[in-house]
Amino acid sequence: MRKITNNGNLKKMKVAYPVGLFACLLIYIVYIKWHWVSATQAFFSITDAASGAHRGQQTQDALETTEYGHKVFYGIMFDAGSTGTRVHIFQFTRQPGETPTLTHETFKALQPGLSAYADDVEKSAPGIQELLDVAKQEIPFDFWKATPLVLKATAGLRLLPGEKAQNLLQKVKEVFKASPFLVGEDCVSIMNGTDEGISAWITVNFLTGSLKSPGSSSVGMLDLGGGSTQITFLPRVEDTLQTSPPGYLTSLQIFNRTYKLYSYSFKGEWEHAEVTYRLSGQKAAVNLYQLCASRVSEVLQRKVHRTQEVKDVDFYAFSYYYDLAANVGLIDAEKGGSLAVEDFEMAAKYVCRIAETKPPSNPFMCMDLTYISLLLQEFGFPGNKVLKLTRKINSVETSWALGAIFHYIDSLNGQKSRAS
Repeated sequence: MRKITNNGNLKKMKVAYPVGLFACLLIYIVYIKWHWVSATQAFFSITDAASGAHRGQQTQDALETTEYGHKVFYGIMFDAGSTGTRVHIFQFTRQPGETPTLTHETFKALQPGLSAYADDVEKSAPGIQELLDVAKQEIPFDFWKATPLVLKATAGLRLLPGEKAQNLLQKVKEVFKASPFLVGEDCVSIMNGTDEGISAWITVNFLTGSLKSPGSSSVGMLDLGGGSTQITFLPRVEDTLQTSPPGYLTSLQIFNRTYKLYSYSFKGEWEHAEVTYRLSGQKAAVNLYQLCASRVSEVLQRKVHRTQEVKDVDFYAFSYYYDLAANVGLIDAEKGGSLAVEDFEMAAKYVCRIAETKPPSNPFMCMDLTYISLLLQEFGFPGNKVLKLTRKINSVETSWALGAIFHYIDSLNGQKSRAS
């Protein structure tokens, strides 16, 4: 009988069994670990997304609030004037319940004005886009969607035929709507002269600090542009309120306060498109100042309302008041200055007398100085009334743009409050 020996196989089985068991256990451990890691990663990806959104909100909150609790916001105002288009990019901070503070302004201008593209509106788009690109560079990305974008056109477009003006504004609106900023249906419009005066009044009184303290005295504003002129002030005398003609008093609500302003604008009407003007001197010896004064008086007759209160209100004058005074040396061309109303009359008489014997470098200087002199007198300013002529207050341009963006943002906040 043959004896079968299987001790070697048994030994092999004894060794293979624990090895196999260990391998299975290792595979199981690896599987469990892989599954746990995957689940953990999935869990943390979800929580990270949630916390990321929270952090994003925190980042947004941080962007909107400085370390002192001031809210930060921006506004973009395009000034489409008769000689050029200008963009003002404003940065503001504000504490709850307080008047905003202007912390930074970026300004850029392009020539010519929008009205130059009246017959080919497509050519207006590149310039508008160039100024929008400046705004993108100046304003942080996270603020773009909340930053209102507005264009106000003044005298240049007011003088265009209605259809041409509207075509230009529509093209601007198309460019605006393609931008990442906050664009409303009323973002592009032609500003009437009274609104221009009121916005400039807001600017000057904001920069001088009058709007921050309700009890402080406000200042008046005189503006003279390429096609219109404005006078705006806050009446303190009841007689002014009672005797002002219809349309001269306007109610303004801003910064949770209401102001009843005296504001009036008027313009001269003339044909200006496709017309060649030929100038010639007088054949006979005449007094040019008297001749100009006579013609100007005819133009201003029954167009200007005189009020006695202006003699007691501090007034700032800018735009062409400033430029003309600087051209004839009445004020410093860079720093501005103060002058009396009668200084314009004396300068007019001098320039007109010189022009009688020597061709002037500016053929309109005699007429312009005479016009300003008589305009101020018609407003009711006495000869010794001192006006402050400036381009900037606290290094900020004294244009209507700042006041207009304030008014626009304030109206948006009012709409939100009523909706809520």
